This record gives sequence, structure tokens and C-alpha cells, in this order.
Amino acid sequence: MSRQTRIRTKTQDGATEVLVLVSHPMETGQRVDPKTKEKIPAHFIQKMTFTLDGKEVAVANLGVAVSKDPLVGVKLKGAKAGAKVKVTWSDNKGESNTAEATV
Repeated sequence: MSRQTRIRTKTQDGATEVLVLVSHPMETGQRVDPKTKEKIPAHFIQKMTFTLDGKEVAVANLGVAVSKDPLVGVKLKGAKAGAKVKVTWSDNKGESNTAEATV
């Protein structure tokens, strides 16, 4: 299934805030489907990697405690105007996605 990943950057006082919004169900494996009365299988993002101009600058390890459609943010120092920010994530079912933005 195709997941949408959006990135927004904002530079202020020498730091660049990178916000990433991922369209993802983030299921814990504990909820019960009201129609079938069966547990909904776990489906969640495990790892999100941030790179700046090809260099890894941050890694977020996520899990079942993160809500649906997570918004993850990091602040980067030294990101210059025109720099490329790339975010890659992968989940427990093998799905992944990558998005890029320019500072």
C-alpha cells in the first residue's frame, strides 16, 4: 500500500526544524476489529532515518506507542539554504518510503 510522507523545514536562529508527517495506521496489535471481533495485526513504523546532503544526522526508533499518522520532528544545526533533507522510514511489515525536501 502506498503511504504518503510529507516534509516541512523551517530555519530559525541557526537551527532548521524538520517535520515529517507519515500517513500510516500505526496499529499496536491489541485493538479488536468491531466487525470481525479479531485482533487487528500489528503494523507500525520501526525506524526513521534523516540525512542532510547524504550524511545521516538522526535516527528515530519508533514503535507501537506512536499514534496513527505520526508527526516526527528533529532540529538540525548547520543546515544551509539549498541543502537536501531526506527522510526514509520502514515498518514491521516491510513497507518503506522516502521523501526529500530542500532547506
